Amino acid sequence: MSNIDWSTLSEVEKIKYDSNYLRGSIAEGLKDEVTGAIALNDRQLSKFHGIYQQHDRDLERERKQQLLEPAYSFLIRVRMPGGLLTPAQWLRMDELSEQYANGTLKLTTRQAFQLHGVLKRNLKTTIQEINHSLLDTIAACGDVNRNVMCHPNPSESVLHQQLYETARAISEHLAPKTSAYHEIWLDKKLIAGGEKDFEPIYGRTYLPRKFKIGLVLPPYNDCDVFSQDLGFIAIVDDGKIAGYNVVLGGGLGSTFGIRETYPRLGTVIGYCAPDQVIEVAEKVVVVQRNEGNRKDRKLARLKYTIDRLGIEGFVALLHEQLSFQLQAARSFQFLRNGDRYGWRKGPDGLWNLTLFVEGGRVKDRDNFRLKSALREIATFHDGHFILTGNQNLILANASPATKSKINHLLLIHGVKPQEISGLRSNSIACVALNTCGLAFAEAERYLPALIDKLEVLLNEYGLFKDEMVIRMTGCPNGCGRPSLAEIGFIGKSPGHYNLYLGGNFTGSRLNALYRENITETEILDALKPIFADYAANRGKGEHFGDFVVRKNYVKTPDEGREFVH
Repeated sequence: MSNIDWSTLSEVEKIKYDSNYLRGSIAEGLKDEVTGAIALNDRQLSKFHGIYQQHDRDLERERKQQLLEPAYSFLIRVRMPGGLLTPAQWLRMDELSEQYANGTLKLTTRQAFQLHGVLKRNLKTTIQEINHSLLDTIAACGDVNRNVMCHPNPSESVLHQQLYETARAISEHLAPKTSAYHEIWLDKKLIAGGEKDFEPIYGRTYLPRKFKIGLVLPPYNDCDVFSQDLGFIAIVDDGKIAGYNVVLGGGLGSTFGIRETYPRLGTVIGYCAPDQVIEVAEKVVVVQRNEGNRKDRKLARLKYTIDRLGIEGFVALLHEQLSFQLQAARSFQFLRNGDRYGWRKGPDGLWNLTLFVEGGRVKDRDNFRLKSALREIATFHDGHFILTGNQNLILANASPATKSKINHLLLIHGVKPQEISGLRSNSIACVALNTCGLAFAEAERYLPALIDKLEVLLNEYGLFKDEMVIRMTGCPNGCGRPSLAEIGFIGKSPGHYNLYLGGNFTGSRLNALYRENITETEILDALKPIFADYAANRGKGEHFGDFVVRKNYVKTPDEGREFVH
């Protein structure tokens, strides 16, 4: 393989090629006590193991003045298809967050946990403990298929259980097969001839970029299926899942100043039977592995491969790989994305509580002791904990007696579900500052305060209870899916945001730039007259995003390439 022209490929491709299937020098770097960081190349490889190196940007200037290296720490992301875990696993994650991380749990927009603030010297122990709880972190990040999303609550219906089992099967099938993870973190011995590890799906250099999969069961688009590289929309016939519509090429990340990058909605390309899902998932990954851009990582996602080849060209290549032809897509309808809060009784007589978790951050603050409440609930809950794709939490499959105990504990910890605005209940914020190295502006730490001010306007116009999807990210990489929001914010610099309007309530339309690089005062001034207009002139049942499009506040793009940053 010495004839590879590395000048035509990104530096990361060479790092992956030389890594001996994701080993690199990670094991050696963990032993280096001189620095809190790991080697530059290993920072790329560690992502495949579920780890991001970060530093506290709030302390950056002070530490520079003191001639100290940045305050390095690590984010650990847990892979858990569908976000389903046991009360015992919740308790273990809670303990690890207190013992080795910053004392909080972050519920992500991919139905996973993130631990923040883990020091290098504690990385191995923390990952070992996660594995001892029968969870893991492999493939939670990196150029592979990441955590597979779905709404898995078996208490809602048999269909949800089937959806979850399919998500788990996809996740296991597409997980990397290298033994590097077990050797580095779990002290398994290097297999004989370990340098000859083989990745039957990914190959030696894995995918050109990250890959995301989500499954949904209409009428709820609760994991934003059109934002996924590969989506499966369940089609129900005669009370069971008859098959899935296949959605290709979603992805919301872009880069300011590079018009060749843009968010894109997935395209429905056909329909497959339930027993064909695994093959479809594998072969889409294979085509992307073969055809994706390995020179420019900003143009390496599946969406760009599809737009370069054309959807028909990509599907033709997919059909060459498949042992069957996709059928024509079936009809479906979505009513909403987001989550439905409060208690709901399942057909099995068990109860399910969906709790709003602002910014996905599980912590105690003042008299609102969410983390303490959930810790106590986990000691007696007879069902499951489920992380949603919208940073919220479901306490699932509770018996009537357990339901009463949960209500009591939430009450005494100040977490009894309270009325929140329709805007806040549909909010998402990425982590952004102070730990994300990509963030230009605040998101998680700021959005609640901005919503406080927006709620004053909503109250003024009688809109407090009206549901509106609002999302904020600190950069255009799209982790909080702002490009699908009815009201979206993307950080440009500290205190300045691009304001986007016109996404819809079902997550099937991109929004459009309304105001660029504006401050909080300008945000409030921009939205106040639109709220007034909406309150006075909306149609019956008309959602905010549809209204602003109808009234020509914005013209939303017909395709991603028309999106303006």
